[in-house]
Amino acid sequence: MNKLEGKNVLITGGSSGIGLATAKLFLERGARLVITGRDPDALERARKELGGETVAIRSNAADLVEIDALMQQVKKHFERLDILFVNAAVATAASIESVSEELFDEIAGINFKGAFFTIQKALPLFGDSASIIVTTSITNQLGSPNFSVYGASKAALRSLVQSLSLEFIGRGIRINAISPGPIATPMFDRFGLPSETVQAIKSEMERKSPIKRFGMPEEVAKVALFLASDDAAYVVGEEIVVDGGMSLL
Repeated sequence: MNKLEGKNVLITGGSSGIGLATAKLFLERGARLVITGRDPDALERARKELGGETVAIRSNAADLVEIDALMQQVKKHFERLDILFVNAAVATAASIESVSEELFDEIAGINFKGAFFTIQKALPLFGDSASIIVTTSITNQLGSPNFSVYGASKAALRSLVQSLSLEFIGRGIRINAISPGPIATPMFDRFGLPSETVQAIKSEMERKSPIKRFGMPEEVAKVALFLASDDAAYVVGEEIVVDGGMSLL
């Protein structure tokens, strides 16, 4: 069933991982897509993989000038925007002593500031019964050593979704969040840690997980599809956890 037939969708951070898996699923369900990413090579690979009329735009999620330019391009391609998936994010491991102002600004700038202004600047494009989906993380409620800034930025998003859900409801716009746990995406390889350390972290997460494995991006994409579609018409301001039970420990 083409639940998104005729829907216009913007996915930030759509060139890999959860964003790319969601783009594929949305495309299969009839959506028209614009995806963004910072890495031009990854973005081009994703565009070719998605094929069709998918539009891929290089955009820095933390740069307000680039966000403005992105929305202008989205308006050029679509008469309206029906679904916005705010998924672009960055995570870097660092103890509190080693967090510089530059690193703090990079993480908070992409994960929170960029998400806020992406939503704000997309508002004039939304049609009736629009849906906004924001990717948070289970680190927004669980302690995560060496990821204090990342976790705090995701907690800020959780709070933002709750506040904006009430602000937007009268406009016919629903906003909800997805909170992934350990998901098999390239993000783990971007923590800036040695490969053996990353593998040790992954193994420990799998050992601790009630389901004893990492989730797949496609499993998160299915939740995004639910929130994007009319199936979730009565779901407002919620955060759906997709973590194999990890946050229950």
